[in-house]
Amino acid sequence: MKVTQRIRGDRPVFSVEFFPPKDEAGEADLWRAIRRLESLDPAFVSVTYGAGGSSRDRTIRTTARIATDTTLVPMAHLTAVSHSVAELRQVIGAYAAAGIPNVLAVRGDPPGDPLGEWIAHPEGLNYADELVQLVRRLGDFCVGVAAFPYGHPRSPSPEDDLARLVAKVRAGADFAISQLFLEPEGFLRLRDRMAAAGCDVPLLPGIMPLTTVRTLRRGPELSGAPLPPGLVERMERYADDPAAFRAAGMDVTAEMCSRLLEEGVCGLHFYTLNRSTATVELVQRLGLGARRAEPAGAVPVSG
Repeated sequence: MKVTQRIRGDRPVFSVEFFPPKDEAGEADLWRAIRRLESLDPAFVSVTYGAGGSSRDRTIRTTARIATDTTLVPMAHLTAVSHSVAELRQVIGAYAAAGIPNVLAVRGDPPGDPLGEWIAHPEGLNYADELVQLVRRLGDFCVGVAAFPYGHPRSPSPEDDLARLVAKVRAGADFAISQLFLEPEGFLRLRDRMAAAGCDVPLLPGIMPLTTVRTLRRGPELSGAPLPPGLVERMERYADDPAAFRAAGMDVTAEMCSRLLEEGVCGLHFYTLNRSTATVELVQRLGLGARRAEPAGAVPVSG
């Protein structure tokens, strides 16, 4: 099933993102999270693709296993970093062979330094819209792309960033998922600007549950979103109390999600960090899950 079939409904949905595990312990954590979230029937689950293709084989393997061993709708990421067009064709072919019909096509971050200078492979691609076109030519895929509520960190202007997003949609993207943010206004403005530019594809907000001080600081640094002063003031009193910080952070996240749902978003995309507890809590709190959160014998997973 394609992502667009799952997100174009009469009620809001949720989706989740995982990254390929690096070892056996990480594999066990990931599959506990997958099985626990499966009971909630997310619209789809995405699996990331490491910088420079560093996790390419694990991405293919993990996404293929989700496709064959679960009831979930999988989506695999694909980046242009350090890949020739011939190599990209091979990866896309592997996705097709594994029965994966959904691909998130992103240019990707430079290896080693996500905010470093972009250098294209001499036989590769420069922009995500070119990657969208390549995926489209090679199969009947549903293609998603990334969107940046406050502009890509390396974009010269908001206008240029919007033009890049419009180019990706015109190249054939079916939907977009935003980078994480900590207040809803930037996302809602981006949605309005997309509509004004004639882009009518679904835009899903990317949500990182605010559970730790590191999440508060590191997320905006990588995504380019601002750190709202009011949020900092609200959270700083809990900086030395992890449990209290998590409780307050989950309140903040739930409030933001509620606002987005009131504004008519078709779904929420949760960055899980391969854990399930925070996402399960939010889905239950927001009334998004289609089924019971805890199947018989479920084992709680921290996160």
